[in-house]
Amino acid sequence: MRRAISLVTIADLDYNSSDKNRVSVSARLGLLLESGNSLLLLDDRGFSTTQRWSEATVDEIKADALSVVGPDDALEDQSEEEAAEEYWEYLSEILEQQDFDIEPAGLRELPHEVRLSQRLIKRLNAATPQQGGRTP
Repeated sequence: MRRAISLVTIADLDYNSSDKNRVSVSARLGLLLESGNSLLLLDDRGFSTTQRWSEATVDEIKADALSVVGPDDALEDQSEEEAAEEYWEYLSEILEQQDFDIEPAGLRELPHEVRLSQRLIKRLNAATPQQGGRTP
């Protein structure tokens, strides 16, 4: 039996950004399994800012990546809790389509880690050579 151990968001450079000097990051959310395999949940998230790469910090990027993968903001006719419930149900349905059964409440309780891709780490380090880089 496959067992989920955590949610993992991978933050990477967004190569679709028109301004390569400004922070632009893609974010993919996955479910990490005990076997070391993972199941993709979301691959359509990301963010861009007016901030230059030299001003960006690892902590800011991790916080923004965590925010954009959800739960989503409530709509006008929803409470925050209703929006969160809908989000976790949606993720559970995505996993069900991949033959993995986990209740929304079980997903919600999993630890959630944000990892930066090697490309993103390299970009951050290249932006601050005078400070010796920022390898997380």
